[in-house]
Amino acid sequence: MEEFHKVRRLPPYVFEEVNRKKAAARARGVDIIDLGMGNPDLPTPAFVVDKMCEAIRDPRTHRYSASKGIAGLRRAQATYYERRFGVKLNPDTQIVATLGSKEGFANMAQAITAPGDVVLCPNPTYPIHAFGFLMTGGTIRSIPARPDEEFMRAIDRAVRHSIPKPIAIILNYPANPTAYQADLDFYREVVDFARRNEIIILSDLAYAEIYFDGAPPPSVLQVEGAMDVAVEFTSMSKTFSMPGWRVGFAVGNERLIAALARVKSYLDYGAFTPIQVAAAAAINAGDEVVRHARDIYHHRRDVMVESFGRAGWQVPPPPSTMFAWVPIPAPYRDMGSLEFSKLLIEKADVAVAPGIGFGEYGDDHVRIALVENEHRIRQAARNIRRFLASGDEAGQKVASAV
Repeated sequence: MEEFHKVRRLPPYVFEEVNRKKAAARARGVDIIDLGMGNPDLPTPAFVVDKMCEAIRDPRTHRYSASKGIAGLRRAQATYYERRFGVKLNPDTQIVATLGSKEGFANMAQAITAPGDVVLCPNPTYPIHAFGFLMTGGTIRSIPARPDEEFMRAIDRAVRHSIPKPIAIILNYPANPTAYQADLDFYREVVDFARRNEIIILSDLAYAEIYFDGAPPPSVLQVEGAMDVAVEFTSMSKTFSMPGWRVGFAVGNERLIAALARVKSYLDYGAFTPIQVAAAAAINAGDEVVRHARDIYHHRRDVMVESFGRAGWQVPPPPSTMFAWVPIPAPYRDMGSLEFSKLLIEKADVAVAPGIGFGEYGDDHVRIALVENEHRIRQAARNIRRFLASGDEAGQKVASAV
């Protein structure tokens, strides 16, 4: 039977191949150290859980919620943006609470995209940045992921040569999977370009609070005039260790936020109200909880860089996010990231995310997530050291055959 049109537009989900291999190994009793999916292992802060339990005892909170988010949660997000970025937002017209930033991106794509519309998307990047628009009938034009002059040259070429003209530019800094960071000077260039060419900016700022080196990452909305063209997406998943709670935000340009809110009003009633009440309490608590999570990820990063390096696999230290973007060791690079990731499960009992899953230009890298404690990270390094030292014949044969 022929696949449905929108399903046909989606490329194969390469992570599923790694997941199947991982599940099969675990079914055999193998202890797989999973550094693949960016699924935070830190517990949600106790006071946040307590607040949800308190709210859930009120039967009024069991009714339908608000698809754009309860007022208290939107006010909390406005307070956060003013405290952290110096950006003033109207909670009623410039903020929508989403079911995580992933859902926010996907529904924004539905709100603004007509069939055939062109969207400029970094490659490699987080899959929903491209797939959300592909599912709505849009067309993706890849641009470099690194925020530099080549990025600016690429978007300029795209505007001059794409037919039809692109409607939007995707930004993602700190970036998943590459951990690239942008500064305000770069954002100023992009905002000026977008305003001159009447292009929307969609900025994914999910990792604003997971940074280790240098100044805290800025928001594109700090740039004068950005509010005319930009919407920014954030998430509580990593910052507050609340991935399963599915709470995120879209903030910025009123016209775009209104379009997103209207689409969402047809699709959902928002997150369960007690979850939103607890999320507001987390944001209003200030920075201490965030700092604790950041310190743990920072320590894990340092352990990974040191232990993997001693094992013979050099890991470039990410300045932010909870991921390392790591070149495949030279003897295995010709295999490609998917086959190398499967080989790591088979020979080292370690799971990572193949770079090809983030775009064709990621195929010589893998993404390694900081989602295991330091003891497990060191164990992964020991497993990898044995694998690399063995000069694994099966791996070398596959590499030479590709």
